[in-house]
Amino acid sequence: MRPRRKPFVLAMALGAILLVALALLSIAYGSTLIPLREVVGALAHAAGLDSQSPSGPVGSIVVDLRLPRALLAIAVGAGLGVVGALLQTVTRNDLADPFLFGLSSGAAAGAVSVITVFGDTFGIWTLPLAAFTGGVLAAAIVLLLVSRVKGQGPERLILAGLAVSFLFTALTNYLVFAGDQRAAHSVLFWTMGGLGLARWDNIGLAALGAGIILAYGLRNHCRLDAFLAGESAAESLGVPVARMRRTTFLVAALATAILVAVAGVIGFVGLMIPHLGRPLAGPLHRPLIATCALFGAILLLASDLLARTLLPPQELPIGIITSSLGAFFVVTMLMRRRP
Repeated sequence: MRPRRKPFVLAMALGAILLVALALLSIAYGSTLIPLREVVGALAHAAGLDSQSPSGPVGSIVVDLRLPRALLAIAVGAGLGVVGALLQTVTRNDLADPFLFGLSSGAAAGAVSVITVFGDTFGIWTLPLAAFTGGVLAAAIVLLLVSRVKGQGPERLILAGLAVSFLFTALTNYLVFAGDQRAAHSVLFWTMGGLGLARWDNIGLAALGAGIILAYGLRNHCRLDAFLAGESAAESLGVPVARMRRTTFLVAALATAILVAVAGVIGFVGLMIPHLGRPLAGPLHRPLIATCALFGAILLLASDLLARTLLPPQELPIGIITSSLGAFFVVTMLMRRRP
């Protein structure tokens, strides 16, 4: 059941190198191409390792604009990857991700309500606060629905999540139609995800979201492993299955709401990454969580790099890239499982 140690460590080391390389490329490429030598020099100067300051606006572009964006991509990708792994475990559904349970839809509805109706009441933090409130509200409604029906198995959680997802999607579409039409472009970009809001003052918020789900998964990895043997076996091992499922869902909802609040709705990361990580890490959750965090960060960095370079000088919503990859991934899964 455990991954072979040497291949696993080697793959994780190569993944870490790839992550650093993608981060440097992400900082170098954009509307203005900055040579990698100057990128490294600007980062070294910012870290206090080089006394020579970069020429012109290079230092400001690297440190104030592109480095926060790369760090935001790493935090959001890692967090969404781990959220997907934990949701797939506790629901025993290979297609589980934040989209399926209405978490992303609720956050989107909250943000769109600010863009089209209410405006920036609380300044720059209005949009993140509204998205966070919408995500948590969606999670609360799902848990309320599940608590009202007889039995609280994973299939009921999935059905309740789908219902809430459709409800908040309908609300979002209504707000777009009935609200300020001049904000339609902002709504479209935000609901498809993007890292354009990256600033040093909200990197900590994204790191908090990723840290919450990582800490929870690693702290409870033994209980999550018990789910692999089935609910009856997990109960016999002393795991409170129903309570564990609710708690995992609530923590996943909290982390997702925070991540969506700073990056918009980015789909399919939570669905794809656990399937990519299991062949390497195995089913046990301690190595799987580490692998999903690394792979999620790599995927989002690569997707953001594509989103900024495919159609210059415009920037594509990153959700277009991840959704395209996700559609291809799901079709591949279906083809592999043909009888």
